[in-house]
Amino acid sequence: MSTESLNRALYGSKLKAYAIMRRTTYLLTLVSVGLLIYAHGIAQKPATIQLLFNAIDIILSIFVVIYLLRILYAFERKKFLQRTWFEGILMAVILVHEVSTYGLQESLIYTVFDRLGISLSVELYRVAVSLFMLFLLVVELLETRVHLKTLQFKPTITFLLSFLFLILVGAGLLMMPNMITTPGSMRFIDALFMAASASCVTGLAVVDPGTYFTFSGQVVLLMLVQLGGLGILTFATFFATLMRQGVGIKQHVAMYEIMESESLFSTKNLLRKLVVMTFSIEAIGAVIIFMSWGQEVQFESLGSKIFFSVFHAVSAFCNAGLSLFPEGLYTEPVRFSYVIHLTLAGLIIFGGIGFPTILDVLSPQSMRARLERPWRNWRLLTRITIFASAALIAMGTIGFFLLEYYNTLAQLSFVEAVIASFFQAVTTRTAGFNTVDISALNVPTLLMFIFLMFIGASPGSTGGGIKTTTFTIILLSVWATIRGKRNVEIGKRTIPHSVSYKAFSVFTFAAMINIFFLFILTITDSQFDIFRLAFEQVSAFATVGLSTGITAGLSDAGKGIIILSMFMGRVGTLTLALALSTRASTTAYKYPETHVPVG
Repeated sequence: MSTESLNRALYGSKLKAYAIMRRTTYLLTLVSVGLLIYAHGIAQKPATIQLLFNAIDIILSIFVVIYLLRILYAFERKKFLQRTWFEGILMAVILVHEVSTYGLQESLIYTVFDRLGISLSVELYRVAVSLFMLFLLVVELLETRVHLKTLQFKPTITFLLSFLFLILVGAGLLMMPNMITTPGSMRFIDALFMAASASCVTGLAVVDPGTYFTFSGQVVLLMLVQLGGLGILTFATFFATLMRQGVGIKQHVAMYEIMESESLFSTKNLLRKLVVMTFSIEAIGAVIIFMSWGQEVQFESLGSKIFFSVFHAVSAFCNAGLSLFPEGLYTEPVRFSYVIHLTLAGLIIFGGIGFPTILDVLSPQSMRARLERPWRNWRLLTRITIFASAALIAMGTIGFFLLEYYNTLAQLSFVEAVIASFFQAVTTRTAGFNTVDISALNVPTLLMFIFLMFIGASPGSTGGGIKTTTFTIILLSVWATIRGKRNVEIGKRTIPHSVSYKAFSVFTFAAMINIFFLFILTITDSQFDIFRLAFEQVSAFATVGLSTGITAGLSDAGKGIIILSMFMGRVGTLTLALALSTRASTTAYKYPETHVPVG
């Protein structure tokens, strides 16, 4: 039968077949995700777990059949395969696993992993299956009418709700019995705290992630950090584009407003580059970390060593600051691993300067254009971001070195002290890793840390704070006012007054939130002095994660305040204000001017 004859024969049943396949996929995805959650989080008996994964294997086999049917019903089959190449690779892997496991009675995937000396092959495959199922569910949701109702909200509200949803789902998963190493389940407030800390890429912890959580719990934390670092909408839109024909104009409008792109076209291109670049940088970082572990750092197996490397690379790039070591990077085996410290510092800087800056400096297109036109300068945003970040890092390094040379740096050599000072200057603004004992720092150092944390990272990054550009615009506005200039100028460009108003609004809103929450903390947790509470509050709001050691001792009400601070700091004060505010009905009028004395 020719291709044309086959297409004619299938044409009449195409719409009905696609409707049945879509509904089947959607239903089976929900069922399989439920089975995976039950197997990872609740099931205890090996026989029950094996039965659950056999059921999941059957569902995956059905997905392979559905994909083959979609190829059959796609009249332009070559274009279909090119468009769904990613899904096709996943289906091929599943098919190989199914045939080798049930046909040859020996799993090819497990055999390959075992020959590499990775004993966690079963867990790794389960994680891969879990991720695939979640991505498939997201794509199916985006392709049904469910997402259309969601996107009736303003993009800012959709952005807020996506983080709220991620935190609640993460808390529910962490409360399951199999997620922790002790009998029972995690308290709701503690699970909510850890889920919020990971999703908001903060790093504050009420338990030790390395010893309290099982491998499944640590994987949940890793997924929350990755999804929270870039945002659910980013991943959902990216994988919907990757695995299907694409997404609609509404999703691109939402991403355009959230990511503040120059155009809808640039948003689509930026989204692809953003995710690919994220995975590439994290992969390179993980490889360097893997090769840098010293002999004194002991791991249970090669798989554990790989997981530790990936976890810390993702945590650093996403500026989360979560570590699987008991005292973070201050733990004895890794306290003096300076190659790892510098690698993590590099990942933190990349994650904190923002994706628009990374693309402007390091993307092949920008580098090629700069070689052809050497006189071409960076974009203004790039220049502000890089110079402001460099100045803050330099100030933090010099300040920490001078203030702590005879305190926490006293036992280190000059070079080691410089590296430790540089690392703390980098991580204090956004990430939250520590290679020194934070509780032993001098008061002036902690005050400097509060200042650096409050400023935070740059726009379009995974970090928090009021952002380097906001701080720069405020300084320039103040300087212009002092000099009596009408306009704020930088790089032979004039900054609109609306941008200055926006910067001062962000600063004022952030300062008021921190002062108000600190006031509440002094009531709920009066056992701690106000300075430690202030440090904890700013660290939470700026999604940094540094602590003087009081996090686990906070009351439930205090933990609730810190959770709210992390959430508001991650989504951004201006985003939150815009989501909760109502637009003025009209601005086409002006009252007479009057003068009010100021200062």
